[in-house]
Amino acid sequence: MAGSGASPLARAEYFVWLTARVLEQRRFAYHFLDGGGDAVEAALAPFQGEDGGYGYALEPDLRGPVSQPLHVAHALRVLDSVGRCEGPGVERVCRYLSEVSTKEGALPAVHPSLRGYPAAPFIPVVDDPPSDLLATGPVVGVLHRNEVWHAWLFRATDFCWAAVEALEKSHPYEILAALAFLDGVPDRTRARAAADRLGRLVREQRLVVLDPARAREQPVAEGYAPGEHHFAYDYARTPGSLARGWFTNEEMGRSLDFLAAEQEEDGGWPVRWRQWAPGTALEARPAVTIDALLTLRAYGRAIG
Repeated sequence: MAGSGASPLARAEYFVWLTARVLEQRRFAYHFLDGGGDAVEAALAPFQGEDGGYGYALEPDLRGPVSQPLHVAHALRVLDSVGRCEGPGVERVCRYLSEVSTKEGALPAVHPSLRGYPAAPFIPVVDDPPSDLLATGPVVGVLHRNEVWHAWLFRATDFCWAAVEALEKSHPYEILAALAFLDGVPDRTRARAAADRLGRLVREQRLVVLDPARAREQPVAEGYAPGEHHFAYDYARTPGSLARGWFTNEEMGRSLDFLAAEQEEDGGWPVRWRQWAPGTALEARPAVTIDALLTLRAYGRAIG
């Protein structure tokens, strides 16, 4: 067992081997132990359905075997992180996206096929769901970043531009979806202008805690769990993100200090969103832990 004097990375490694699914174990090995991308792809494959989408609780808050857009967004992020978001496999995913799209050519947050399977109570299942930036933005952004070209992307991209540029009152997860789109879309001039506006909106609507020491004084977004705050590092996961320009060096530094201090005694980082079933946090924490380590490393923080 990694002792209290061990490095953050060593403590996190013990936590991952103790608790993580094979996928997160392989991801950890890829990012921090010179593991290979093939192993990550192989661990992701069992989550893919015959329709080309992804299911089987890849996103832990959506249970059951059926493919869902939010699972696909998760899968594409994983593939992107290991340089494998390309080729026939991604074309198959795009065919699934075409099949489940709304009349606007975008994605619903939750497809009705989830009905009857367990899901977080804050994720409603409706018969005719609308297009949603929450699911569409991250998918479109990662496909553009990897120069994937598919007919599905044209209308989905138009939807994202319209949704992002129309945002007025928002909440952190919607902003994160918008950022995922803007960080990947090819029109960088338009993306920077849209991101600048969103950054002002985030600060004006207090969607970010700028001083973690005073987080308790700031309300959370409507419908969020108590303590489900978002910090500068949640938006600017890397220095190259458009969101990095939203925060001063001091604000960013405070948030990274807070992130580093959030590592818990067992070596993992906490899940901040609402918990509704015994296993979901256990499945989610290793991914949250990997994200925390990657963010700290991206900013040059010592992790071991």
